[in-house]
Amino acid sequence: MAESPVAALEAVEVDYAGRGRALGPFDFRLDAGEIVALVGPSGCGKSTALRLLAGLESPTRGAVRRAAGRGETSVVFQSPTLAPWLSAAANVSLPLELAGVHRRQAQARAAEALRRVGLAGAETARPAQLSGGMAMRASLARALVTAPKVLLLDEPFAALDEITRRQLADDLLALWAEQRPAIVFVTHNVEEAVYMAGRVVVMTAGPGRIAGEVAVDGPTPRPTGFRTTEAFRHTAERLSEILREGMGAKV
Repeated sequence: MAESPVAALEAVEVDYAGRGRALGPFDFRLDAGEIVALVGPSGCGKSTALRLLAGLESPTRGAVRRAAGRGETSVVFQSPTLAPWLSAAANVSLPLELAGVHRRQAQARAAEALRRVGLAGAETARPAQLSGGMAMRASLARALVTAPKVLLLDEPFAALDEITRRQLADDLLALWAEQRPAIVFVTHNVEEAVYMAGRVVVMTAGPGRIAGEVAVDGPTPRPTGFRTTEAFRHTAERLSEILREGMGAKV
């Protein structure tokens, strides 16, 4: 018997007043430890699907299944959303302290989380003192410090330069290898999706439905030169084709 998913969307539909249907019908399954990328054009409902999985929004119709308990799902948005009046360490320890973890223990775990994302020595820095890449690392540390079963990432690298994006992608996959959370990675970048995920789900233009999905072969974390392999290029081209079809364009 197949194991139950850690999260699932079952025939969900989301309607907004004045805007009509934003998503669906949409079915999605996330298994323990897998990395899935959601790819689609702007306005297709990728972020809406992520909010449903996070429990931040309820569907108009359909069902959301979430096996993870309280505090076992973490979300990272495109903006780091750090509290500007707190240090990096205090930002990272905040979810632990809110969960009732003793302050000294929370601070120790926060310092370790910052070290693991490459921010050792920046514990006392305020968000305004951090670069965009450093702020995103702090946001990732805050998300991972609770050792979540499910990690939801909504275009976390979109505002960063290409070099920083690639470094953070490798760092995130290395962190995944340590903790093995199930990850949903939302992006509009096909090549980024292929690099990050073991499975890529392509959505149609809004209201988003599933246009298709493709499994990505290759080890995780990705080896040097993975982007130049024939398998990577073939998968990216196949996904681009599905995306064009989902947008109603001629291929």
